[in-house]
Amino acid sequence: MATLDTTADRRSPSLGKVVGYVVLALAAAGLLLPFFWMVSSSLKTNNAVFASPVAWLPDVPQWGNYVEIWRISDMLTWLKNTVFLSVVVTLLQLFTGSFAAYGFAKTRFPGRNLLFLVYIGTIAVPWQAYMIPQFIMMSEVGLTNTPWSIIALQAFSAFGVFLMRQYYTTIPDELCEAARVDGLSEYGIYFRIMLPLSVPALASLALLTFVTTWNDYLGPLIYLRDPDLWTIQLGLKSFVSEYNAEHALIMTGSVLSVVPIAVVFLLGQKYFVQGVATSGLKG
Repeated sequence: MATLDTTADRRSPSLGKVVGYVVLALAAAGLLLPFFWMVSSSLKTNNAVFASPVAWLPDVPQWGNYVEIWRISDMLTWLKNTVFLSVVVTLLQLFTGSFAAYGFAKTRFPGRNLLFLVYIGTIAVPWQAYMIPQFIMMSEVGLTNTPWSIIALQAFSAFGVFLMRQYYTTIPDELCEAARVDGLSEYGIYFRIMLPLSVPALASLALLTFVTTWNDYLGPLIYLRDPDLWTIQLGLKSFVSEYNAEHALIMTGSVLSVVPIAVVFLLGQKYFVQGVATSGLKG
């Protein structure tokens, strides 16, 4: 009988766990409430968006808002430009970050640790401190008002190198030494051993880079002046300025800008958590 009681006690959740679950549920509700209101407002009429008292659900869903936004704005161009920049920058950062991280983690050369510290130290320097020299440099080489300016500036990431290097340090050095003994070059070790083993870290870096590039506003604002090159963030800002009274359509555009990010995050959530957790196991 005592054994059954002990088993029952083990299965029953403790008070601390119950309180923790309640707190997490409240925090999740607080974070998701603005998104719920945004989606709900995108299905309302303009007068109903800021009606008092607040109506959390539309009386009659206005699905036509999702048709109208495509008709009166250049949403397709904005999305195509944003997808292009996000995908290209993400792929470049995956390559440059993982390649540099392999050099810092698995090869030996004079000044390696000092160079790594100096490079990682650039994370602490705010972009506003050097964005004017960058703009002057891009202007001199003729890359302003082209998407290649954004790509060139964001193709390298100190954070990506740090993340990948932390993950590579968890892979035994003996694996690389055995490959070298077998005659595999450093490039072969990187492409045939390190990359296949680092899928969780690569997925984490890809997700973080994609989201950051997708949500970037200041970079495209500085370098992309042609409306045909605008990203979704610039496009929505111009739309808000032109249709500042169309509250429902503004919410509709905001939903369309968030949906791709939500889908990408949901698809890569497992690898993201695994990659971030593993990257912090060893310094």
